[in-house]
Amino acid sequence: MEAFLLSVHVVAGILFVGPVAVTASLFPRYAPLSVPSAPGSDVRSADTAAMLHRVSRGYGIVAIVVPAVGLVLAAVQGRSTEIWVVVAMVLTAVAGVLLATQIVPRQREALDAPDDGTQLRRLGMLAGIFNLLWVAVVVLMIVRPASDYS
Repeated sequence: MEAFLLSVHVVAGILFVGPVAVTASLFPRYAPLSVPSAPGSDVRSADTAAMLHRVSRGYGIVAIVVPAVGLVLAAVQGRSTEIWVVVAMVLTAVAGVLLATQIVPRQREALDAPDDGTQLRRLGMLAGIFNLLWVAVVVLMIVRPASDYS
């Protein structure tokens, strides 16, 4: 049972969180601006940005499987009170809230009302924070500091 849960947790993390990390990072590059750029130097496409937004939103919803299975796995293993698990859960929750309340709504706003790039720079920063949170979670899963298991 533990091996199955761990497999689902890791595969879901790769398949669902990975695409969100990539699309959230790429969105600012492809989202349209209100000011024209130099001819031939722009890769911006509203259609591409809309697709990146859909992937961020859709996979972000499906990615709830990752912490849900992780919680079940921690309970099955009797490790849900270990500090590295608690810290990973908090970081995961922060990343989820950041995606749901800041990144996805700001992407929609950037598609609906393009500006001079100010909101896209902020989105790039938020995507970077989102990705750093997931890196920290993955490192905690591998290193497991203060665990009697490591």
